[in-house]
Amino acid sequence: MQNFMYWNPTKLLFGKGQLETLKNEIPQYGEKVLLVYGGGSIKRNGLYDQVKKLLNEIDACVFELSGVEPNPKISSVREGVEICKREGIEFLLAVGGGSVIDCTKAIAAGAIYEGDAWDLVTKKTMAKKALPFGTILTLAATGSEMNAGSVITNWETNEKYGWGSPVAFPKFSILDPVNTFTVPKDQTVYGIVDIMSHVLEHYFHHEENTILQDRMCESLLITVMETAPKLLKELDNYDHRATILYNGTMALNGMLSMGYRGDWATHNIEHAVSAVYDIPHGGGLAILFPNWMKHVLKEKPDRFKQLAVRVFGVEAKGKSDEEAGLEGIEKLRDFWNSIGAPSRLAHYHIDDSKIALMTDRAMVNGEFGNFKKLNRYDVEAIYQASL
Repeated sequence: MQNFMYWNPTKLLFGKGQLETLKNEIPQYGEKVLLVYGGGSIKRNGLYDQVKKLLNEIDACVFELSGVEPNPKISSVREGVEICKREGIEFLLAVGGGSVIDCTKAIAAGAIYEGDAWDLVTKKTMAKKALPFGTILTLAATGSEMNAGSVITNWETNEKYGWGSPVAFPKFSILDPVNTFTVPKDQTVYGIVDIMSHVLEHYFHHEENTILQDRMCESLLITVMETAPKLLKELDNYDHRATILYNGTMALNGMLSMGYRGDWATHNIEHAVSAVYDIPHGGGLAILFPNWMKHVLKEKPDRFKQLAVRVFGVEAKGKSDEEAGLEGIEKLRDFWNSIGAPSRLAHYHIDDSKIALMTDRAMVNGEFGNFKKLNRYDVEAIYQASL
């Protein structure tokens, strides 16, 4: 285990009725508020009216940016930055899932930056300042509510990149499971896959003596797998929604990865797919992750065997580490299939015609992956196996 420093300044407000805390939290930062949200689901389920009522009660001067895309685009970020600069916005409030939060992070940093916000996403410069912002989470998936990362797409150039900065932590995040009740079944499935994928990205590394971290990762995976089928049968069950929501936050707030670095190659590979085809992130991960696992299985077979035995109940007696590990990978695929996640790129009508383009996008910064470095051949092979 490496030396580490853990710091997470986000205040987490979890549970039923926590929306009322807006009246105490926002006045600490200012009166001019930019409300950022997506395609209108918060209006249909009544959350928008609740938020506006609370903002009115504290005499906030509210401006709005709506229509943030599921894969948030730099065009929406630029629109939000322009509003912030023109109106002198003091605080941003993201109401939605990870896409809305990611867009808000880029707006908050871009509003302080003199150049184009795309410079921050492409890491031409690091965001050193940002407007304060908070979040009201409506979808269990990305964990963006309690971390400093963000993913933004440039649709004009078919580029999609993750970026981050210590200034991009939310000041607070409100997580009321009730606000996830109306998430459709398919989006709930994609969120479950995303959560599990974050844990798996952490899990594959070469650091020694990560006994507790391993058990934390395994516990989270088991908890999600036990809860997911029950939730998908009863989408408005508070306890099941709360369990998945909490797991989503814990999967990517830094708690699981203290003392080591996970891999993160599969996320990079998927970002290239959804930059070109604009598919759901969780759907892409469900397709690609087991194929990445098979591709790198020989890098550390005992690691895959440990996952297979502890999480998927594989009986390893009489089997090599590779054989047990491969069985675990197949059980992961079976689980994702059982909850309705896709397993082939053909599900999204993707063929091999743009594999070269997707590989170009994935390889833009050269070889990548912390568990096993992937080159162009590796990426193309994983795409081919995923067709």
